[in-house]
Amino acid sequence: MTPLLTEVASGLAFPEGPVMLPDGAMLVVEIAKGCVTRIDAKGHKSIIATPGGGPNGAAFGPDGYLYICNNGGFSWKTVDGRLSPTGQPDDYSGGRIERINIDTGKVEVLYTHCGGFPLKGPNDIVFDRHGGFYFTDLGKRRARDTDLGALYYAKTDGSLISEIVQPMLMSNGVGLSPDEKTVYVAETRTGHLWAFDIVSPGVIRKQPPHENGGRHLAGPPGYTSYDSLAVEQGGNICVATLVMGGINVIAPDGGFVEFIATPDPYCTNICFGGPDLKTAYLTLSSTGKVVSLPWARPGLRLNFDPCRP
Repeated sequence: MTPLLTEVASGLAFPEGPVMLPDGAMLVVEIAKGCVTRIDAKGHKSIIATPGGGPNGAAFGPDGYLYICNNGGFSWKTVDGRLSPTGQPDDYSGGRIERINIDTGKVEVLYTHCGGFPLKGPNDIVFDRHGGFYFTDLGKRRARDTDLGALYYAKTDGSLISEIVQPMLMSNGVGLSPDEKTVYVAETRTGHLWAFDIVSPGVIRKQPPHENGGRHLAGPPGYTSYDSLAVEQGGNICVATLVMGGINVIAPDGGFVEFIATPDPYCTNICFGGPDLKTAYLTLSSTGKVVSLPWARPGLRLNFDPCRP
């Protein structure tokens, strides 16, 4: 199904990481520009912070700060007016987790390593109700080799970071089920959606047969890739889907619900807003746009959402 899309903003340098604000504005990262941008309700844009590198996934934490997965930057190509990442750039600045004061623009680096190993390309992030956060590391791709990805859990005070799933093939979108008993991870390279049972915050129960210990939920037919994701209030997982260009909606048992098509093959992320969380906001990254559309079911309100009543 191809819905009627409303353009929220354009002229963005590969937008991702959409987050809603209480005044009707929203924040996005511009990966290719290395900045965090505020888009007001009329579509006017202003840069609020410039962490450099490649700011990617974003989420508000319990302290009111914005937490950013910074992938260290990409190299880029433009084909037929569409921008897309191609791999690790010459000026790669290293993967890291950052904390940003959105009032002042101050950027702090929270984590660069885990267990002696450097973070390569942190990608997406979600907070649990305890105030810790799960984040994925996509890794970096070079001319002849590619890093393996992973899923991590960390605390906001800098006291804990742990690798809980490894290896993964370009782990990207991450989200929690409404009861927070399951963490979902979407892989870009394989186009697979995985579910991991949570035993306690940052601890999962691994099970065979796959080496990552997860339950395989879904993978779209044909050649395509998964990107970031959001979860609906009822538990469906909405996965931004590359190549096909749109949102695959998948039930918690792995069943197909629907596919929402977009005109950009790089539909990279989704978040929910509006008073009833029934407006979806999508980043159409290769064309530099954010669009909105009515959503059939309410999204799940995120922990520490600044729009929470």
